Amino acid sequence: MKRKYIYPALIIIVTVALYYLEDTQGDATIFTNDTTEEEERASLSFFYLPTSTTGTIVSHQHYSLSYSEKHEQAEWVAYELKKGHLSKNDFKRPYFEQDKKVGSLSADWRNYKKSGYDRGHLCPAGDRRFTQDAYEETFLTSNVTPQNHEFNSGIWNDLEQKVRYWAQRYDGVYVVTGGVLSGDLKSIGYEAVSVPKYFYKIILDKSAKDTKIIAFLMEGKDSNKPLKEFVVSVDEVEKRTGIDFFPKLDDKVETKLEASATTKGWKF
Repeated sequence: MKRKYIYPALIIIVTVALYYLEDTQGDATIFTNDTTEEEERASLSFFYLPTSTTGTIVSHQHYSLSYSEKHEQAEWVAYELKKGHLSKNDFKRPYFEQDKKVGSLSADWRNYKKSGYDRGHLCPAGDRRFTQDAYEETFLTSNVTPQNHEFNSGIWNDLEQKVRYWAQRYDGVYVVTGGVLSGDLKSIGYEAVSVPKYFYKIILDKSAKDTKIIAFLMEGKDSNKPLKEFVVSVDEVEKRTGIDFFPKLDDKVETKLEASATTKGWKF
């Protein structure tokens, strides 16, 4: 190739490469098991992140997640819900989109079509109404899981509203939530998206004099039982999921808090 053609060709190649990198990475940060704690804490909005059994954590602008390719959904989604995040903004509901930050792309929304299951948000859209961008970010398919409609709109919705109440009352909380991706699970769609039988939500309040934690474990069907009936220890959820939810807490504090299944200090 003549020299006069080489430089234009190189410019085109570099431009295309930079465009692709920007499109696939965007505002997300990918963490592997080799990422140092200092790098992680410097990049994430908070350090109360669980361990990832899949080896990779994806951090978006307003929540982080650990994606399970095997189950085509997040094994957990974690985020901070501040008092200032609470809003009644009524944004137009967007279409669900695949998450480009997941290396293999998250599951296509069409897997849910005519499946009989809702695309159940893990980080609720209602927790991210403070800006349109934050709201729309919850409509990535990495942030949804198959949920029975009555469960999603019933007891699970009640719990989501309770978390918002606590965020208001305690001036912000940390939330970790997901489906229990273990056992013999049925699946939906051409990508075999697993349908969890149980779902969990763990809430940490650090605003109090003594840090407190409350965990919920629910079967994926509607119930008329009060929310208190679903309180379990964090240890119980860890046993079912294989996830260490608060590895960076002081060991003595972590051991004490995670062994307890009390509602003490939480206003219902």
